[in-house]
Amino acid sequence: MTDEPPSPDGPDEFPDEEELPDEPVTVDDIDPFTVDDGDFEDIDDFAVAEWKNDTTANERIRTVINRTTSPKSAGDIADTALVSETKARETLNKLAEDGIVRSHQTDSGKLYDRDPEWHLLKQIRQLAGSETLVNQIQRVKQELAEYKAKYDAPGPAELLISDTELTQNELDDVSHWRTAERSLSHLRAAYRLKEAKEQAFTVTEPGDRQTGTQTTASGENHSPLQ
Repeated sequence: MTDEPPSPDGPDEFPDEEELPDEPVTVDDIDPFTVDDGDFEDIDDFAVAEWKNDTTANERIRTVINRTTSPKSAGDIADTALVSETKARETLNKLAEDGIVRSHQTDSGKLYDRDPEWHLLKQIRQLAGSETLVNQIQRVKQELAEYKAKYDAPGPAELLISDTELTQNELDDVSHWRTAERSLSHLRAAYRLKEAKEQAFTVTEPGDRQTGTQTTASGENHSPLQ
């Protein structure tokens, strides 16, 4: 057998009889895990070991801090990320310098949490790259319209301060309504970012360069934000 990469059309050589297993291979012979599950009595311990085996220390620290919305010490983050406190503090300080993490100096030491602005911009950039962005905007707008029609109110805040006594199901709707409003705000920001990026890469016609306007085909100005 050669060390060359396999052809997309399939291998040129096949194992001979001596290289084949004595018994046919079944699904039970395939182990999807990289650690031996027999070494652990608790499934949580097994999952932790698998996570540690499949990731680097920096990856685990970033995963933990991305979910940290309230300030925590380097020691707390280190415990969750399965790294030393020294390693956690070193990485967190670097992430703080990059604007990804916020650090807070307190009497008991420095605390860290994710930077909400950086996290929001990351979400908006991801949404801007979605092929279903327009469909998502339309779906959330329809959801908001249904809430407004159902409660005859312009928004969840007005419903909450009204004299109407709300049931638990109605309070749940208020919560979902608020989430939908926030989602639409993020989706609109993502759409504007997508448009700005597309316009930045659009070549203007020679006659448009003095005014800086873009040449747009008829019918392309109907924005899903309306």
